[in-house]
Amino acid sequence: MARRGAGTLFLLQLSLLLLLHLGGTLGCASVAVGSPIVPLGSAVTASCTIQRELCGGLEQGKVQISWMLDNKLVVGSQRQGPGGTEVSNLTLPQFNHTQARLWCCVEWNGTKQRIGMAEIRAGYPPAKPLNLSCVLNLSDYGLTCQWEQGTDSHLPTSVVLKCTGKPHPLPEGPRAHCSGCRRSRAQAVTGCTPQGGHSHCTVPRRLLQLYRQMEIWVSATNALGTAESEHLCIDPMDVAKLDPPTLQSIQSIPFQTDCIALTWDVARGTEHMELQCELRYRAPEDPAWVLVTGIIGRAGTAQRCGFLFGTQYHFQMRCRRSSASALAYWSEWSPGRNYTTHEKAPAGKLDAWWGAQPAGAGGWLEVQLRWKAPRQREANGRVLGYHVTLSPRRRGRDPPTLCNTTHTQCNFSVPSGTSRVYLSVYNAAGESAPTEVVLLQRKGQPLPGLRAVPGGECSLWVHWEAPLAPVVAYVLEWQRVTAEPGHCSACWQMERDGAATTALIQDGIEPFQRYNISLYPLYQDTVGVPIHTTAYSQQKAPTHAPKLHLRRISKSEAELFWEPLPVEMQNGFITSYTIFWANSIADVASATVNPSLSSFVIRDLKPSTLYKVHIMASTAAGGTNGTSLTLVTTVLDDTEIQFLFLTLGLIFVLFMVLLICFQKNERMKEQLWPSVPDPANSSLGKWVPAAAPQEPLQVLAAREPGPAAISTVTVLEGEPGKQPGKEPPALLVALPALPRPYVRQESPGEPVQYARVGGAGYRGQRLLPEPDPRFYENLRGRGDGGGAGDWGFLEEPPATFPLLQGLRIGGAEELHE
Repeated sequence: MARRGAGTLFLLQLSLLLLLHLGGTLGCASVAVGSPIVPLGSAVTASCTIQRELCGGLEQGKVQISWMLDNKLVVGSQRQGPGGTEVSNLTLPQFNHTQARLWCCVEWNGTKQRIGMAEIRAGYPPAKPLNLSCVLNLSDYGLTCQWEQGTDSHLPTSVVLKCTGKPHPLPEGPRAHCSGCRRSRAQAVTGCTPQGGHSHCTVPRRLLQLYRQMEIWVSATNALGTAESEHLCIDPMDVAKLDPPTLQSIQSIPFQTDCIALTWDVARGTEHMELQCELRYRAPEDPAWVLVTGIIGRAGTAQRCGFLFGTQYHFQMRCRRSSASALAYWSEWSPGRNYTTHEKAPAGKLDAWWGAQPAGAGGWLEVQLRWKAPRQREANGRVLGYHVTLSPRRRGRDPPTLCNTTHTQCNFSVPSGTSRVYLSVYNAAGESAPTEVVLLQRKGQPLPGLRAVPGGECSLWVHWEAPLAPVVAYVLEWQRVTAEPGHCSACWQMERDGAATTALIQDGIEPFQRYNISLYPLYQDTVGVPIHTTAYSQQKAPTHAPKLHLRRISKSEAELFWEPLPVEMQNGFITSYTIFWANSIADVASATVNPSLSSFVIRDLKPSTLYKVHIMASTAAGGTNGTSLTLVTTVLDDTEIQFLFLTLGLIFVLFMVLLICFQKNERMKEQLWPSVPDPANSSLGKWVPAAAPQEPLQVLAAREPGPAAISTVTVLEGEPGKQPGKEPPALLVALPALPRPYVRQESPGEPVQYARVGGAGYRGQRLLPEPDPRFYENLRGRGDGGGAGDWGFLEEPPATFPLLQGLRIGGAEELHE
């Protein structure tokens, strides 16, 4: 059901649209505007009238009329008109569209239905065409005119070039405008229409009147108005552009070699015209043309003087009608023709400069002579070479020749005391008068001051202070500073004005290069000591920065050094070096270093810290950063490290000395670590007296792995009448090894616990071969009555007896002597 309802509604809307469309076509609604084309930004009025009886579906109910400008809703007023019509009026106070559609709509079933439309365009009146000019083409005699359109009007505009003939005569003079022409009302207007929106067109020959004045203008028209250009009143032949003439021959006049004669032919078709022509020429090194005016074209020949000797020139010629106005067109320049004038012997003096030094033993002088090539005006042709002689050339006699060269320098030797040489130049026509070169000594007064500043990218201005003595001339020398020494023989110039204090150097100067400049004052009888300076014509940042190297480092300081940049890489005067350093936590610091230094010490660094360091080289025009150097400070300073190593060395040496002493000196070893006998394994411990049967003897197993506990103490009693040490050896042999306390007496009355006897003996004791047991005579009893006491202590024997000879300890014997 829903689909069927939606389909029914769609069919009803479609039927109404068709009905309204048909009704509108038959006059259901009409839209009228005040003007379909209006000035841009002006007001627009419109009205929409609906006739109910002609609009099916709108007979019943109230009709709601609305407006839309393109797709934008605009509001108008509505009223009831005569005859049951509905009328809506609309006023747009400012129409800012160049083109738009205005729709009249009605409300039906909640939607807006378009039932009428009017198209409106807006723009400006046409702009005035400017700069109208015309030229007559003699090939077909068509007059081609062109102009500038002006601003766009945004409206369809028709442009026509109009012309008319037979105007009243005009006074002679420049091209006239509309105020100078008065055409009759019946005069026909012809012209042409540009195609494709271009701003030029050609009036054919059949519409032109040659040799008579015609009025020509451009007319532009659209719905808002018409604009016309300035009117030209011209004779079409006045604006004819002729073909250029042809130069036939150029030659020098034999008796006046600085003059030439030219002949030419005018273009075909212009033989009957009065022509006015111009000639231009220049030498290859000349920056501008020399223009010769007032040449009569029909003459076919002309003469011109003032040319240089032996110089090549380039000639061109052009013509126009002489009776035309001043604004008439010239023909194109003719194809060029070259001609070289006759040569003449060189003239003038040469600028020369010299240097001299002794040539060793023999009284000779080594001279380096340099000179400037003559200018073209003085060379009078192509220079073939130069002569250097000891004396001027005389008739019928040639002086000794020092040099005959095509270069501008010469080295030669002359006898000491020679003060003059003579320099001359020659070409195919002859040789110049000799220039005297006086070899003066360089010991005169120097200049007070000298400085040089840039004069451009490839020039330098040199300023100096004049000395007190009068100066004849100055000589400037300049040399480019390079890592490898070199010499430019042509890098000098002479200033002939002795009162000058400035000079411009232009030869051989390049930007970003350093030059050493020297200035010599030339006095009447001597040459002044030179003064020097350096300069750049232009500076920029250095090409590279120096490479940093580490010289030493400690826990708080690091000394860096670098090699100075080659002068070719500096690109200017180094004003400073800047050192930057930063640790891993981005604490950045910097220091500026004088450009004369090549090392720097960074202080107040943190111990055992990584730093990144780089250098920046700066000139007046900028700076360049170098590569980064990574360094790590030490934990200790050098002195601390040296003290630590010295201490460790002393300890090691002391340890080695002690070790050697312990290994080599047995007596010292015995004093510090004495050998302690083990009483449990001594022969005394195995001895049992015969007079002690009443006590049971408990014998422990010998050589048990652990220490043995003492269960009984056997007291030895001495027999009366027997001396100690006189016992038979058999008793010692029968005595078993019993663990017991053992006491040694250091002095009478002072018993000392010496050892506790164990079954296993002492560890680490040195075992000796076991000898046969002996009777010890150093045993004596200590008790009551001198003989009835206990034998519980061992007293140290007298010095006359050997000490414990053959005493058994731990199954071995220890010798004590």
